Amino acid sequence: MAKTQYYGTGRRKSSVARVRLIPGNGNITVNKKPLDDYLAQEIVKREVKRPFEIAGCEGKFDVIATVHGGGYTGQAGALRHGISRALCEADREAYRPALKAAGFLTRDSRMKERKKYGLKKARRASQFSKR
Repeated sequence: MAKTQYYGTGRRKSSVARVRLIPGNGNITVNKKPLDDYLAQEIVKREVKRPFEIAGCEGKFDVIATVHGGGYTGQAGALRHGISRALCEADREAYRPALKAAGFLTRDSRMKERKKYGLKKARRASQFSKR
């Protein structure tokens, strides 16, 4: 008998997380490593676990995630977004209102601005000199 699985894709900056939720006891695995080994900072780990706290379902699901691109904060944001989407797929009526109110279902659209020609960076021009 196959276990029930719920999928969600999360994105933040240039990070993409593919999240799979399986009914279990709260283990979080990211890129085949436990969450504590993959992410070092406690604040970032807490950010990944926030959707479960807000939805009130801590310890009900195991998370298996694959993340690539960006830095650790962008990856944590992508994980949070993916977990939130997968929870909505699991039980839309129960979890969606709380997650929506917390803003976890909205994709953060802020990206790095592209570099323009004639400039050193996106907006940084070379220093002006009168002579």
